[in-house]
Amino acid sequence: MFDSSHLAEADRVEAWNDVTGTALMPMRFRFVGPGTFGARIHSMAFGAAHLSAISYGSVFSERTPRFIRRSDPELYQLALVTSGRQGVEQARNHVLLDPGSLVFYDSSRPFVGFVDAGTGMADSLVLQFPKKLLPLPPHRVSRLLAVPLPADSGMGRLLAQLLTGMAESHAAYAPFGQVQLGGIGIDLAAAVLSHHLDGPTPTTSATRPDLLFLQISAFIEENLGRPLTPAAIASAHRISLRYLQRIFQEQGTTVSGFIRHRRISRCCTDLADPAKLSVPVHAIGVRWGFPHAQDFSRAFRKAVGMPPGHYRAAHTGSGRPGRLPSP
Repeated sequence: MFDSSHLAEADRVEAWNDVTGTALMPMRFRFVGPGTFGARIHSMAFGAAHLSAISYGSVFSERTPRFIRRSDPELYQLALVTSGRQGVEQARNHVLLDPGSLVFYDSSRPFVGFVDAGTGMADSLVLQFPKKLLPLPPHRVSRLLAVPLPADSGMGRLLAQLLTGMAESHAAYAPFGQVQLGGIGIDLAAAVLSHHLDGPTPTTSATRPDLLFLQISAFIEENLGRPLTPAAIASAHRISLRYLQRIFQEQGTTVSGFIRHRRISRCCTDLADPAKLSVPVHAIGVRWGFPHAQDFSRAFRKAVGMPPGHYRAAHTGSGRPGRLPSP
C-alpha cells in the first residue's frame, strides 16, 4: 500500500518510482505539475497473479528498451480503466480509453502510457501475471496489444466484475482462496482475449493525432507558468505548426484558446483557495502565465465575467468588493 499524501511533496516522485518499479515494473515517469503530484497504489497478491488498484494525477509513463534490458519480469498486464482518460501505445497500436474499457499490454515490449486526470485523479485496476501462464500463443495475442477491449458486456463484463470484487474484498479471502481467485482471473483473462482472437479483432480507438493531443495538452498543463507559443509547442513535439493547429481544430479549439482556458482555470483554483489569500491577485496571474496585471485582469474578466479580485471575494468571503457583475 502506498499513498503519496503521507509524504513530503519533494519525496513523492522518487517514492512513486520506487514503489511502481516493485509492484508493477520499472518505468520512466513525467508528471504534470510534479509539485502537486498525488498517487495511491494498493498491490494485492493472488497466487501467481497480482492485482493493483491505482489512482494518480496526470502523468506520462514510458517503458523503454533500456528498461526492458535491465529488468523484464515477462508479464502480461490487463488494465481496467475505472475513471479518467488514459492512452496506451504499444506494438504500433494507439488507443485512448474511457472508463469501462480494458487494455492488454506486454512487459517485454516498449510502451508509452498517458493519463489525463484533469484536476482530479484517474483510477484503474491492473491484473498482471506471468506470460507463461496464458494458454494462448504469443504471436496471436500480440494482435491485441494496446487495443480497446470492452468491459460492459460478455466476458469482458465478467472479468471487470471479478477484478472489482477481488480488489474490494482482498483481505477477506483466505490465502488458499486468494490463490484460487488468481487462477480464475487468469483463466477469465484468457477467455476474454480468446474471444476477440476468434472473432473480429477490435480496432484501435485512437489515431496518432488523438494521442498527440493528449500528450501536448499535458505538456501545456506542465508549462502554463512559462512563455508558451504555438511555434514552441510544435517544435517541442517535432511537428509542424500547421499540423499542431489541425490537431487542436479537430478537438474544437485552438492552441492559444486552449492555453488561455487552462491558465484561467488554474487562476480560478488559486483565487478560490482560502490558503492563498495572502498571495496578491497579480502574483497569481504571473504564476500562471499572465506577466502583466492589466492583461490578466482583461483576460480574466472576458472569460469569467468579473475581475479576479471580485472572483476571489465571491469564493472566499474575503471582503465586500461591491456588486458583482453578472457573468
